[in-house]
Amino acid sequence: MNNDKINEFTQQAWNPLTGCSKISSGCMNCYAEKDAYRQRDLFKNPKYKNGFDLTLHEEVLENPNYWKKPKRIFVNSMSDLFHEDVPVEFILRAFSVMQDNPQHLYIILTKRADILERLSPELPWIDNILMGVTVEEERYKWRIDCLRNSGAIRKMISAEPLLSDLGELNLSGIDWMMVGGESGENCRPMEKAWVLSIRDQCESQDTEFTFKQWGGVYRRENGSILDERHYDYMPEPW
Repeated sequence: MNNDKINEFTQQAWNPLTGCSKISSGCMNCYAEKDAYRQRDLFKNPKYKNGFDLTLHEEVLENPNYWKKPKRIFVNSMSDLFHEDVPVEFILRAFSVMQDNPQHLYIILTKRADILERLSPELPWIDNILMGVTVEEERYKWRIDCLRNSGAIRKMISAEPLLSDLGELNLSGIDWMMVGGESGENCRPMEKAWVLSIRDQCESQDTEFTFKQWGGVYRRENGSILDERHYDYMPEPW
């Protein structure tokens, strides 16, 4: 079984890294950790012989070179490119591959926004990279400033899983914000008022807004309708 997950906003996953470590509240019920152990134990996938320990996969680093049709690609759906234990040289090589394949749109998400900001001057930012940070609670809004201070040309915020009201947001320079509730066993609740506050602030600050899901144990049944409509903006590769 192929573990290179796609979801509602990507068409292809690219995982030159697998494995990670928990650093904030949004990590508690990490889907990637559960899937890594499932891949190892149930499917005997050799890529996951180390379980969810951080692992570099040189053999897939060049994969985008072979995808000629434009795709919306989720970079490291099973890890974090800016993990503190990833060598800077490996990050640079990943960025070089993205630079060499401008037909794709690469979506990168990190919770390690401080590392992103620190390394940013060394990275070749081009407009086929959509750089994002996760902001699951108000106490992590500092990550938005790190993103804004980076050299990324296109910027996004993922508020998934949304675990608190984010309060007042400065969305200056932010192109897109995606919101979603937590799903699966032991998922934590999300309040509608939190989502509406984000939607209204995106609209007033000209930031594209996507509502991905209400989440819950039965996330498909709960759907993604907010105030009787879908907010399903998705950036397109060119």
